[in-house]
Amino acid sequence: STANAPEDDAPNRYSRPERTAYGRYSRDANSSGSSLPSNSLEKRIEELERELAKERQENARLMKMAQDKEELIGKLKEEIDLLNR
Repeated sequence: STANAPEDDAPNRYSRPERTAYGRYSRDANSSGSSLPSNSLEKRIEELERELAKERQENARLMKMAQDKEELIGKLKEEIDLLNR
């Protein structure tokens, strides 16, 4: 059963944030009733969207750095092979 775990995690990894976000908003609406004005919720959503945009930018930057490092590693391996010949 452990061999199937990575395959099972891949789809869940992408769908989990959507489910959590949906659960959080519906739970807030049901449990708190009207304790938070809709304007406050809208501001919170906008704040979270800005934070998400920043995180996505950071993720893209880190992915680019990783890709650049992988390319550099490949070039250095080629150079090592040439030097060893």
